[in-house]
Amino acid sequence: MAPATHLERCVTGIEGLDNILSGGIPRGNMVLVAGSVGTGKTTLCLEFLVRGAERGERSLFLSVTEASDKLIQNLSTFEFFRTELVTNGSLVFVDLPVLYERLGLEHEELTEEEIGILIRTIRDLVRQLGVKRLVLDSLTSVGYRIRRDERIRDFMLRLGLELSDAGCTALLVSEIGPTPSRYSLHGVEEAIVDGVILLWNARRQGDILRVLQIIKMRGTSHSQAQYVIELTPIGLLMAPHLKGGQGEVQ
Repeated sequence: MAPATHLERCVTGIEGLDNILSGGIPRGNMVLVAGSVGTGKTTLCLEFLVRGAERGERSLFLSVTEASDKLIQNLSTFEFFRTELVTNGSLVFVDLPVLYERLGLEHEELTEEEIGILIRTIRDLVRQLGVKRLVLDSLTSVGYRIRRDERIRDFMLRLGLELSDAGCTALLVSEIGPTPSRYSLHGVEEAIVDGVILLWNARRQGDILRVLQIIKMRGTSHSQAQYVIELTPIGLLMAPHLKGGQGEVQ
């Protein structure tokens, strides 16, 4: 295996994040973005895709819980977003519930065959469009329809292999409680992915701070420190979370 510094990087375009990842996420990695409600998971993922589209890397957002039109409307409030990225096909949004319906995946719990259909459909989308960055928001919602630990493990292993073979770097959103004992719905997901980015809210002197920490990232050295993040009109900004000022988890 080549030294980590020689691996091709997927530069996130989020300056602070790239700095603590020694230049970006190793190309082809599948990364869990875990956090509770209001911690900035979706915003981080959207900026990751927009920055990629700006660099000429076709980017795909698979949305389970929120309609694409609403996501694009929310994106328009950020200065880093340009609508032409969507109109020219550099940034693609797909509503997974619509995909479920078209594929006939109507069972409340997906069968093994249906899971295979879903994986192949995502694979074909990635290959046909030449997608280099993918976000699934959220893996938790898909997991509710897969349910069984062994099937979610198989789904992720197979999906990760397909995406890696295509040179596609993926962020999978994981919805967890405010004081998590694990980073995913089933507890097996974090063992399979190449990386885990944890987001949470901390309370300090009456203020709520959003905090980010890289739990793991295969293929690169990275900081394990905690960073305060701010979601601004120009994008996500990061600063070290000073030890003396660390507050309680919100």
